[in-house]
Amino acid sequence: MSEQNEKAYFAGGCFWCMEPPFEALDGVVGATSGYMGGTTENPTYEEVTTGKTGHAEVVEIVFDPSIVSYEELLEVFWRNIDPTALNYQFADVGSQYRTEIFTVGDKQKKLAEESKIKLEESGKFDKPIVTAITEAPTFYIAEEYHQDFYKKQSVRYQLYAKASGRKGFLEETWGDN
Repeated sequence: MSEQNEKAYFAGGCFWCMEPPFEALDGVVGATSGYMGGTTENPTYEEVTTGKTGHAEVVEIVFDPSIVSYEELLEVFWRNIDPTALNYQFADVGSQYRTEIFTVGDKQKKLAEESKIKLEESGKFDKPIVTAITEAPTFYIAEEYHQDFYKKQSVRYQLYAKASGRKGFLEETWGDN
């Protein structure tokens, strides 16, 4: 990671679905699937999926802020989740699939809070925005088979994205872009 690169952390339900929209952005060096926000050190996928560790599935975004801003990352995040769903995203149910912005530093916290208020005031959703904003705790990298799942298991990923209801919701809410 170069000195100018920064990190951002977003929990948006299944991490398989959160890597592609971020990796498509110029200025994003990479997106890594992992876990954050729980009590177990070095949790495994099997432990996290029980919902008992308190972790959320998260993507760690490494980005070059001279190319892509944190505000742009926030916009991508909001456009890829249902921010009104508490402790689930589409077909995935449990606190491990909650939406949460884990911030690094005061600037990210301020920008995340401002973006949430802007979304609430936009009238885009008729239910309250329940996405939490908290300081980033330790990030634990998920097992290798989860990394770039959408590339490694393209057909399986496409079927999952459609069957989960995410793809339809996003198209209905935001249009095709």
